[in-house]
Amino acid sequence: MYLANPLACYRSPLDPKDALTYSLEAAGHVARLLALRDSTATPLVSLPALAGDLGLGALYVKDEGSRLGLGSFKALGGAYAMMQLVLDAAERKFGERPAAEALLTPPVRAIAAGMTFACATDGNHGRSVAQGAALTGAQAVIFVHAGVSQGRIDAIAAFGARIIRVAGSYDDSVREAARVAEENGWTVLSDTSWEGYEEIPALVGQGYIALVTEALAQLPAPPTHVFLQAGVGGFASAVAAHLAVRLGAERPHITVVEPARAACVFESARAGQPVQVPDAAPTVMAMLECYAPSPIAFRVLARLADGFMTVEEEDAVAVMRRLAFPLPGDPAVVAGESGGAGLAGVMAALRDSDLCARIGLDARARVLVINTEGATDPEVYRQLTGADPHDIRTKA
Repeated sequence: MYLANPLACYRSPLDPKDALTYSLEAAGHVARLLALRDSTATPLVSLPALAGDLGLGALYVKDEGSRLGLGSFKALGGAYAMMQLVLDAAERKFGERPAAEALLTPPVRAIAAGMTFACATDGNHGRSVAQGAALTGAQAVIFVHAGVSQGRIDAIAAFGARIIRVAGSYDDSVREAARVAEENGWTVLSDTSWEGYEEIPALVGQGYIALVTEALAQLPAPPTHVFLQAGVGGFASAVAAHLAVRLGAERPHITVVEPARAACVFESARAGQPVQVPDAAPTVMAMLECYAPSPIAFRVLARLADGFMTVEEEDAVAVMRRLAFPLPGDPAVVAGESGGAGLAGVMAALRDSDLCARIGLDARARVLVINTEGATDPEVYRQLTGADPHDIRTKA
């Protein structure tokens, strides 16, 4: 199902707060902080054989499966936001803001040791927050809902984070994390926003600028179309916003892709305002299983998304397999259940010739998708694809 953006604010300028968050100056801040961890760019993979098979001019996958050892773009967000918040605390204590490099020094690590950060997660954001805590010396408490696999929980706990299990959905875990954090005086480091809570989720989104900067430097020409998967919308809004800042009027056609079983951004666009959708059957796209959009993300997407669409469960699994077992001449890509959702959107859109004609998805199109995660739970990957992710990576 595809919905052309019907909102009154479509194509209007970004809110000034969002323009600042995703500015070129912000990109510089992101690069300096992330350099303390690992500034290695993730690969951009060209798939010419698949592009030809689909009737596209070019198809590129920005592969976040190797990002900072966490296997997900989320590695850029939670840890980056935590680093900024620790520097904020150091600035309050010392009277001036320390340089980024000071994060690794004993005086700043002593400040971080007295800070506890809490968040809810589908798996990947919590892993980033846990890694950030290990880096800075802070404490992390991660709230996981019933749909988070044991493999993903174990990966978070490996960084020394405390795990609290919550019955119900991701949205239930968000509320519980906020409640417990307030009782204990902890800092909530969420990647979704709500009324009165915007600054920290904006920092999380700001960290995602790095992958846009990398992709534009790696591409032979700017993309004409970008398909971006959404859970609460933070990733999609960050990428769309920085593409708009970098490319201006030449920005690509942006389509937001969600599971049909958790299409909160789609339904919000249809309703004209952020809405919560019913908690229905779980989706295999576990990292996208969110039932209410982030208001600050929706504020951006309402202006910049050209269309919103949903994909079915079988679409996501089919893309995982298609990337694992590519056409001759194309490299293999390990994509997790949610990682290939953007490409699933491309392939679903191509089944509708009228839609393709309306949005220019044809042999002249240069399409960019982001593989937002690799096999962050190898056992689930094996069950869905029948392949071992290590073998696929080796083959690639």
